Amino acid sequence: MGTVSFPGLGLELTMNPIAFRVFGWPVHWYGIIIAAGFLLAVVYCSRKAPQFGIRQDDIIDMLFFAVPLSIIGARLYYMIFYLDLYRRPDGSLDFGAMVSIWDGGLAIYGGVIAAVITLFVFCKVRKIKFLAFADLGAYGMLIGQLVGRWGNFVNIEAYGGPTDLPWRMGIYEYVNGARQYVEVHPTFLYESLWNLLGLILLIIVAKKWRKFDGQNFLCYFAWYGVGRGFIEGLRTDSLYFFNTPIRVSQVFGFATAAVAIVALVYLLAFRKHDPAKLWVNQMKAHPRLVALVYPEGQGGKWLAKQKKRLEQDFAKVEEYALPASAPAEDKAEMIAALKARTDLKEVLVMEEKKK
Repeated sequence: MGTVSFPGLGLELTMNPIAFRVFGWPVHWYGIIIAAGFLLAVVYCSRKAPQFGIRQDDIIDMLFFAVPLSIIGARLYYMIFYLDLYRRPDGSLDFGAMVSIWDGGLAIYGGVIAAVITLFVFCKVRKIKFLAFADLGAYGMLIGQLVGRWGNFVNIEAYGGPTDLPWRMGIYEYVNGARQYVEVHPTFLYESLWNLLGLILLIIVAKKWRKFDGQNFLCYFAWYGVGRGFIEGLRTDSLYFFNTPIRVSQVFGFATAAVAIVALVYLLAFRKHDPAKLWVNQMKAHPRLVALVYPEGQGGKWLAKQKKRLEQDFAKVEEYALPASAPAEDKAEMIAALKARTDLKEVLVMEEKKK
């Protein structure tokens, strides 16, 4: 339990990091908020996927690997620089504390690095253009970060140094072993609002001026890097390069932003881009061929549902109705012949309804 106030706004809140308990096990707000950000990102990216030539099924398959690996990456990145926090008095590592991510201690850049590596490998295996998928993922990262920062608010962490600004946040923290009231920068809020503004701008820019695959990806690093670099300078809990005064996320933010901005200027100002080379246009120009097989007179809703889904996945559909009067052996031969065709990428068969 803790108290957070906004004196300039006349607000005071009592924060309980535990939302509820299930059979005695605590469910933390931090985890709920992170999960909410993840779900919002998945829903939005799934809706946007056709605009980038990405199949919705590929998003789900990719997340199966990316989510756990990103959490591991975010935790490892944090622990590398704060390993002493996870040692017992005798110097041994406390593995229980190392896996307690619900108490905080996830570094965004560690998660981003792990997600990018996972996506790169996934795209290589699935033969999908990495930069097109990364452009779509830029929306998801901004959504996840703008929502996820509120988990820091509930945990009363990731705040800045003292300030007297109207929107200052009042908290209690321990200074030299004594509990003191301080008024600080709500840096979690700064970053959340910065990501929200970035998301809005990225949606507008991508809709009107997206010229090449990778543009959104670079815009994300340019925007987030600049914002994170400045906001990190206000924080009191930054990760440092071991025993140096250099803030890891500040250097990483400004460095990635600089590289992304230079790349964007070069690619937009000095390179010509053919719209036909966008992955989405390549997918539209060369759709995969899928056969839909159904019992004569029974296609109905199943056929309509499959066609709608396949259209979103950039597939061209061929329909085959199995004659109701044909013997089962003839139907099986017809299906086998379709599956033997090399030009068909997939054959979907509807089960015959029993009369």
